[in-house]
Amino acid sequence: MFNIKAELKKLPSKPGVYIMRDKNDTIIYVGKAVSLKNRVTQYFRKTNKTARIQKMVSLIDHFEYIVVDNEAEALILECNLIKKNMPKFNVLLKDDKAYPYIKIDVKSDYPNVFYTRSIKNDGSRYFGPYANPYAAKEVINFIKERFQIRQCKTFKSNKRACLNYHIKRCLAPCVNYVSKEDYKKQIDQIIMLLEGKTESIIKQIKQEMNEASAKQDYEAAAKLRDRVAAIERFSQEQKVSNLNEKAIDVIGVYKNELDCVVEIFFVRNSKMIGREHYFLDNMVGEEIKTILSDFVKQYYMNKLEFPSKIMMQEEIEDRGILEKLLTEKAGKKVEFKTPQKGEKLRFVEMCVNNAKITLENKTQEKKDMVLELKQTLNIEKLPRKIECFDISNLAGDYMVAGMCVAIDCVIKKNLSRRFKIKTVFTQDDPRCTEEVVTRRLKHSIENPKGGFGNLPDVIFADGGITQIRAIKRAIQKYNLQIPVFGMVKDDKHSTKNLIDETREIIQLSEEQMNFVTRMQDEVHNVAIEYNRKLREQEATKSKLDNIPGIGEKKKQELLKKFGSIEGIKKAELEEITKIKGINGDLARIIKEFLD
Repeated sequence: MFNIKAELKKLPSKPGVYIMRDKNDTIIYVGKAVSLKNRVTQYFRKTNKTARIQKMVSLIDHFEYIVVDNEAEALILECNLIKKNMPKFNVLLKDDKAYPYIKIDVKSDYPNVFYTRSIKNDGSRYFGPYANPYAAKEVINFIKERFQIRQCKTFKSNKRACLNYHIKRCLAPCVNYVSKEDYKKQIDQIIMLLEGKTESIIKQIKQEMNEASAKQDYEAAAKLRDRVAAIERFSQEQKVSNLNEKAIDVIGVYKNELDCVVEIFFVRNSKMIGREHYFLDNMVGEEIKTILSDFVKQYYMNKLEFPSKIMMQEEIEDRGILEKLLTEKAGKKVEFKTPQKGEKLRFVEMCVNNAKITLENKTQEKKDMVLELKQTLNIEKLPRKIECFDISNLAGDYMVAGMCVAIDCVIKKNLSRRFKIKTVFTQDDPRCTEEVVTRRLKHSIENPKGGFGNLPDVIFADGGITQIRAIKRAIQKYNLQIPVFGMVKDDKHSTKNLIDETREIIQLSEEQMNFVTRMQDEVHNVAIEYNRKLREQEATKSKLDNIPGIGEKKKQELLKKFGSIEGIKKAELEEITKIKGINGDLARIIKEFLD
């Protein structure tokens, strides 16, 4: 058994990374420390903690740590472990995928410029994200009009040029009217334009224009002159600030009592070329500077390109270390700034204000959907908290249930729960459902501040009228009034309808139907994964499970080393003690138990 108090005393006062694990040996949090002893000990003291940390500490079964030479190494290791393991109590970036990008397939002989909403590791160049789809499409139209690159989605050689060539919208590489080298020059200029390097482009085009004039190719020179004028107008329209820096990222954080969003502006040569935002979970009670620090570490430590300056509303922890590390990675000076006045402060404030608008819009969208769902379901109370239940078993064995939760029509996976059926011993889904819902309601009635939280406003059952009636029986035991609806599936096991207790079909909008389907899929996955896990555990049970001091980790190490129970029996005591965490006394207990 892992004795937390005893292990805390063993912690060294050295820099390193600590890894918190739950009873299933799952990594739930990774952090770094200048002094491991001081930092880790703090978690187990009765001091004021945020709700996120309190919850995390309650789930810690054991921890481990890695000692490093300095704080910089600790920070790098922390970032790498977070990226690899995605612990649920660390700040995890959830990018909003709604924003579009401009893609250039640079590996093609004759690259094209595309509008896309997804980024793939395909060797292409991506620019953005853009604030709205219309802005991205306008940029693409400008590029295709002024640079005459191909319009076709796929490139193939043709015998004759298409209409776009004749209307001066394409250079017709498909019929070899332009060389690969000259076409590449066009693409290089487009890339420079999207990077905000308009001065370099203009200089380059003016040089080509002068060369054309010198050759008395006045038609070509005129086209290049018009292109310069168009780029200058385009550049001026994009200009949003008087910041003199070539590359600045501006970061703003805004949070309310439930949600948190981080907004990033990308400013290049006084032009805002795009923005991103990330919604962060479980940030209630967290300080802005802590959120910024955790975000920055994750966002920049694995980047390949960096701005020269990163501006934000508050000073962050680990500023000095981060500046040093990013400067080394970038090969140029990278610094963090917290502006106090002037144009830079105005821009940070604008970024924070946009974060606020982003969060308010999202909140309003959720409110609108909840209100619409209330009207559709014809219920008295707003369905802010919806819970859904499903039963899973294998021919009457391994009977379990899953529960998923949606808050304001957003599924919260961290609130999902799973149950072993305790009172039903035959394959009877309605009775199992009644048992599980009864147990769930009892939790909130007896302990409203417990892990289940408040009672649901609405309950969905994965099933029809029999499941609805089973849940109603559970509700009536506590004299509660909670509306119940059944999620009926078709022959292909896809969500077909939502019905009420009178069997009446509820007519849902497309958006509402998508939400109900997602809930049904999620609760099904929770239940079936738990069922599968129990079956796998049963299959891997061994005599080792009954030995005091042998947990899942030591068991796996023993079986990995010796191959089987018989292999452990035949092993010498000295061989067994070579397993990490097994001393001579425990080795003798293992041998005695197995003999």
